Amino acid sequence: MEKIKIGSSQLSASQLGLGCMRMADESKEKAVEIINTAFEQGITLFDHADIYGKGQSEILFAQALKDSEVRREDIILQSKVGIRDGYFDFSKEHILKATDGILERLDTDYLDILLLHRPDTLMEPEEVAEAFDVLYMSGKVRYFGVSNQNPGQIKLLQKHLNRPLVANQLQFGPAHTPMIDAGFNVNMTNDLSVNHDGSILEYCRLNDITIQPWSPFQVSLSEGLFINHPDYQEMTKVMRNLAEHYNVSLEAIVIAWINRHPAKMQTIAGSMSPKRIKDMSEAFSINLTKQEWYDVYKSGGRKLP
Repeated sequence: MEKIKIGSSQLSASQLGLGCMRMADESKEKAVEIINTAFEQGITLFDHADIYGKGQSEILFAQALKDSEVRREDIILQSKVGIRDGYFDFSKEHILKATDGILERLDTDYLDILLLHRPDTLMEPEEVAEAFDVLYMSGKVRYFGVSNQNPGQIKLLQKHLNRPLVANQLQFGPAHTPMIDAGFNVNMTNDLSVNHDGSILEYCRLNDITIQPWSPFQVSLSEGLFINHPDYQEMTKVMRNLAEHYNVSLEAIVIAWINRHPAKMQTIAGSMSPKRIKDMSEAFSINLTKQEWYDVYKSGGRKLP
């Protein structure tokens, strides 16, 4: 498993992270197996959020970690705050209270990374900065980041922070590519030329912010997995052929496709299947050619200019 440096931090972690959103649905015994399997494959970053399973995912993870072969100090624990029941809340009071809740549920003294979960247009950046300072100075959080934010939102927040943001979680995968579509269609008037995110990919690369792709196998939150989607059967066929060529799983091809981008993204995969975790880890045994990467991209129905 390849390791990467996360943003401008001093953290070195696996280029593939395990998303624990669905862990609340598992037994403790299964959770132990999941953690052990992930660590055996070289995965060292485990991603949480306070809303996952209404907190139960973090509780179960902590219980399972104690019974696993993995030590807390050997992994990177990351969680997210800011989503409440029907609204977003980046107030100082909520960030501090929510983070204390995360630490209690994960049964740990500190988080390696805390992310703001989606943007809050009512954000007071000065309040966020105050909350981050309290968490950092108390030793409760080592580094901070965001999720699903564009350059303007990050600039506004960063202006008031005393330390750099190190990560930004964004949806990205072979069937969800708005981060790169507009870059291929600069100065054109077709649908793909529309810049949906303010060139967030380039912004993060310029500012040493690690992009953490989430839901790499989905078309969108509403349309589900590309492998079952009627519009992406050609893509599925192309990737199955590549999987056969390289003697790896289709899951590995998806991760390898993301890895092939020079931005050094850190994919967050949310599978609770030990077999799929092993399958995805095969991605690091192969390196797709440029032509293979573009073949996958085009198989989603996107034409190059």
